[in-house]
Amino acid sequence: MQEVDLLFTNANVLTMDDANSRAGSVAVSDGVIAGIWNDPEPPKHEVDITKNTVVINLHGATLLPGFIDTHNHILMYALMADKINCGTPPNHSITDILSAIRQRAQETVDGDWIEGYGFDDTLVEEKRHILRRELDDAAPNNPVFIRHISGHLGYANSLALEYAGLHDDISDPKSGHFGRDEDGHLNGVLYEYDATDPVSQPIPDKTIDKKVDDLGKAAKEYLAHGITTNSDAKVSNLNELDVHLKAARQGLNPMRTRLMVMHNLLSDGAPFGNYSANQLNQEIQDNSGGLATLDSAKMFQDGSIQGLTGALRSPYYNDAKHYGDLIHDQESFQEEVLDLHQRGYRVTTHGNGDRAIGSIIDAYDYALEKHPKIGHKHRIEHVQSGTPEDIRRMGMLGIAGSFFINHVYYWGDRHESIFLGPERARRISPLADAIDQNLLFTLHSDCPVTPISPLFSVWAAVNRVTRDGNILGPEQRIDVMTALKSMTIYGAQLNFEEEQSGSIEVGKQADFAVLDKDPTAVDPIAIKDISVQGTFIGGKQVYEKKGLATG
Repeated sequence: MQEVDLLFTNANVLTMDDANSRAGSVAVSDGVIAGIWNDPEPPKHEVDITKNTVVINLHGATLLPGFIDTHNHILMYALMADKINCGTPPNHSITDILSAIRQRAQETVDGDWIEGYGFDDTLVEEKRHILRRELDDAAPNNPVFIRHISGHLGYANSLALEYAGLHDDISDPKSGHFGRDEDGHLNGVLYEYDATDPVSQPIPDKTIDKKVDDLGKAAKEYLAHGITTNSDAKVSNLNELDVHLKAARQGLNPMRTRLMVMHNLLSDGAPFGNYSANQLNQEIQDNSGGLATLDSAKMFQDGSIQGLTGALRSPYYNDAKHYGDLIHDQESFQEEVLDLHQRGYRVTTHGNGDRAIGSIIDAYDYALEKHPKIGHKHRIEHVQSGTPEDIRRMGMLGIAGSFFINHVYYWGDRHESIFLGPERARRISPLADAIDQNLLFTLHSDCPVTPISPLFSVWAAVNRVTRDGNILGPEQRIDVMTALKSMTIYGAQLNFEEEQSGSIEVGKQADFAVLDKDPTAVDPIAIKDISVQGTFIGGKQVYEKKGLATG
């Protein structure tokens, strides 16, 4: 008879094991799953329930492994709380957004920055970008910087450009470009990070402690969605790394945190230029109390299709002369991937357009040919427009995919009518192809590009319904159980952690989400409306919605 700390009874347990087993009760001891029984309660002779045992009667609610979101930007999301929401909704037009900026300017000291986020040029009534002169009119005495919903574009007024030292005679950066009017003057639209970074860098930074506090608040939102393991997909500098480590160490972010460290921090002369992957991972673990680990070295090979910066093999549907651009030339890209690969790093590369996806596959193939490695699980992020041949090659080479499935709902209609056209649009996020090619894949939110919600991502994968209510590429829909696995056990496999997480099996970490309904039993169209009742990490309850019964 074993003494247990936590016991779930009368549960509908979806274990996510290889056999898709179900159970009725689960016991936890010392943060680890100690027993699983088919019956609503374990046999009395097998568990010792003491006065310290927490017994939770789920009354038929569903218990499943905690969700694993393999790609989002939680720190970026956390730091947006005090910025202007320029999205649609709540705004319907550029006029609405300018009114909000004008109001903020009246409340802001002259010379202080005004920031916004979430602007989508294809959703506002005007169907165009915000221009420098409009921002000048709304806030003539404050520098203004707004980020596009994709994260790959930005908008600046004249004062912000001045603070950044950007003038009309400046040349475009190697990656991305500066928008210009018909006379060649900067119009305030900034394409890709090399163009947005000079404007964002002069913005006064928050203190580490304030960022840690903001991250802790964002973590509570993630926990409320049942997320127990989370990957921040872009750690750009030492300051951001310190925030993550401190938030973990102080317990403000109790999730198991994985960090994608930008490749420029790993190059010669950079802070981790002489580190192997094992060395950096050990340092991250040591400085986070063991809650944070290294996920990968992060690279980008294109931008955003909705920002017209994704690299396509065929031109954009709305511009027959425009293909988008690769960020790195192939030779230097391949050599950098090879260097990281040889130093033990798993490489994760952002690829939206099919030309970028092909380039990434070629680079990984090059590295693996030079330095073969089984089980490397190099990753491609988003895989938005991968072709059948791209997916086949990924499967053949053991390349994993983290699919930004929420694209189908949020941009599917506009991909069909504006960016990609009907034929290519129906294939975005081709999950059925991934299954056919035995590709290891997960789903992700890319929060704050779309709201954090694993159940919404599962819903999107199963239904492929767009914002306008259309079904986009029904042949790429997947079944509910596979979609759930892509956010649990497949995520654990992608994270090299399948032996300790991702399914409810004896000996694994006691990380759980409690749902008020069974996603496999409801109408698939209702999956996104299922409520998370509670979240547990290592057997400790870290989120509880009112009504979760104990005793």
